[in-house]
Amino acid sequence: MTGATVFDYDLAIIGSGSGAFAAAIRGTNLGKRVLMVERGTVGGTCVNTGCIPSKTLLAAAEARHVASDASGRFAGISTSAAPVEMAELIEAKQSLVENMRAEKYVGLAADYGWEVRHGTAVFAGTPSEPVLEITGHDGAGTRVSAEHYLVATGSAPWIPPVQGLADVEYLTSTTAMELDEVPPSMLILGGGYVALEQAQLFARLGTKVTMLVRSRLASAEEPEAAHALMGVFADEGIRVVRRATVSSVRTDPASGDVVATAAVSGGQEEFRAARVLIATGRRPVTQALNLDAVGVRTGDRGEIMVQATLSSTNPRIWAAGDVTGHREFVYVAAAHGTLMVENAFNHAGRDMDYRHLPRVTFTSPALAAVGMTDREANEAGIRCECRVLPLEYVPRALVNRDTRGFIKIVADTATGRIVGITAVAKDAGDLAAAGVYILETGMTVDQVANLRSPYLTMAEGIKIAAQSYTTDVSKLSCCAS
Repeated sequence: MTGATVFDYDLAIIGSGSGAFAAAIRGTNLGKRVLMVERGTVGGTCVNTGCIPSKTLLAAAEARHVASDASGRFAGISTSAAPVEMAELIEAKQSLVENMRAEKYVGLAADYGWEVRHGTAVFAGTPSEPVLEITGHDGAGTRVSAEHYLVATGSAPWIPPVQGLADVEYLTSTTAMELDEVPPSMLILGGGYVALEQAQLFARLGTKVTMLVRSRLASAEEPEAAHALMGVFADEGIRVVRRATVSSVRTDPASGDVVATAAVSGGQEEFRAARVLIATGRRPVTQALNLDAVGVRTGDRGEIMVQATLSSTNPRIWAAGDVTGHREFVYVAAAHGTLMVENAFNHAGRDMDYRHLPRVTFTSPALAAVGMTDREANEAGIRCECRVLPLEYVPRALVNRDTRGFIKIVADTATGRIVGITAVAKDAGDLAAAGVYILETGMTVDQVANLRSPYLTMAEGIKIAAQSYTTDVSKLSCCAS
């Protein structure tokens, strides 16, 4: 590349999710000529098949659950819940998705004025002179060049190599949200955030759910979270089978049920249900991009190997979002997109900082965390001191009549600095958001314990958890803590 080289575009982006849009917006604001290529539906995973549709369905399921459960929590209240009209629920979900896609993606691209092409993009050329070959939906092909390229193709559900699974009509988190009937029963393979959310969603809609989990629920988070959610799920009729390794799946020709055989506690057991949902993780979508031809290395799971600046092994090709194999959060992808543009065009030389990322699983009560777990702190060489505050000591939980859960603080013993917060609670995501500010500013346990906090909020629980380091919180007055 020389100073006299003329490119068709300054930035060519493959994909149209949050990382792609963040890059396109920043690039356009810098006056760059931007091309976005999308082979499917504009908007990526979050708005089409991920965050937006799943959370609106979870909210609907929670409304039904509250209607069926309120009479058990609050004296004097009598409620009931009718069967779900699944087709209507899915139609309403799809209407929301289409409106948000039009307003926040398609409409924004038009407002900013960058070019969007519908088709399949594949790298060609050489590592020193990469180009994109774009095949439109009409079969017509074009070749374009750019000073920089961004791969933001996201991830897709990963299907494990289980015997017989390819011959079964299995569901993924994507297809499960398109069902027009509530299944009478469902097996869910997996115990991560997708599995947890989908399990509670369908159980609350009326499905009998069994989860087959290799280790424990939310295995990357604090063990107290798994214990709390096991109790919640048991109360709601969700069966969780731990340390279950599925070896084969088949369809029973007589009943039409799916039958899964799994090793459990040293023996073999069979589990059956009307449907099976695979929630064993996601993998980056890179296999058809011809990355090798332009000198871009990928990892064992297909992820593009990037530096902390988000540049790949080809300095003109960058990656953002799930395709990097980093944390699969929409706000990570968006941060990637903006950072990539700053580094490519403004030579900012900035690294992506993942230290204080909040993470939320939208169960009810929710699981949320920020910073390190107890185990991660110890592995990092931090001698830590932890406190786990049951929600029975949080006034907001008491008035909600729901004390299922906890708030845990992990602090550096030497300095008192808080390095991690985890909660299972209603609105736990808001606690994690507060935790971001606590960790970013390096606050100590003593500082948080002496801050003012609004009474009868879940966030007050962080203050009480901090007080528990030096105080018997059972002796606190609820209004004078």
